[in-house]
Amino acid sequence: MLMYTLFKSMNNGRGILSACLMSLALLLSLGSRAQDKNYTVYANIIYRFTKYVDWPGSKKTGDFVIGIVGDSPLYDDLKSFIVNKTVGNQKIVVSKMSTSANAYPCQLLFITEQESGSVKRIAQLTAGEPILIVSESGGMAHRGACINFTTVEEHLKLEINKSNIDQRNLRVASELLELATIIK
Repeated sequence: MLMYTLFKSMNNGRGILSACLMSLALLLSLGSRAQDKNYTVYANIIYRFTKYVDWPGSKKTGDFVIGIVGDSPLYDDLKSFIVNKTVGNQKIVVSKMSTSANAYPCQLLFITEQESGSVKRIAQLTAGEPILIVSESGGMAHRGACINFTTVEEHLKLEINKSNIDQRNLRVASELLELATIIK
């Protein structure tokens, strides 16, 4: 209806061209919004992971550290989201971590899409350590990530590699497994 009203009010060729350009710009912006990642939603989901994953006793003392490898709006969104939240009796701390680090002192490590090429190396470096590796790029659950965010038909989905989780001595509640596609 809006386009019809705009079109009807135009009375020269230049007005029609302007209306077409406006329509194209609107469609492009809507399309890009559909593909943008909502890191506020990611922050909420990552926090919820802490309720459905059980870490061994050695990781239940001190702060609960969520590391982020790579630049991402998730860092700020997660810092805002976790204010006054805990995991058990542990205060949650969000920390930026380097791709080239030799150690990752955290319980949960999020690897951004731009750093997805590092997933395999980081998974090998931290093999056997109780670190939940979370990624956001296709195929990463096959390359060492425990949980991967993916988009299917514009819907956010989770992939869980149970084998990767088991190798890290972590336990995942069946409720979380039921929400995800299990990768073998």
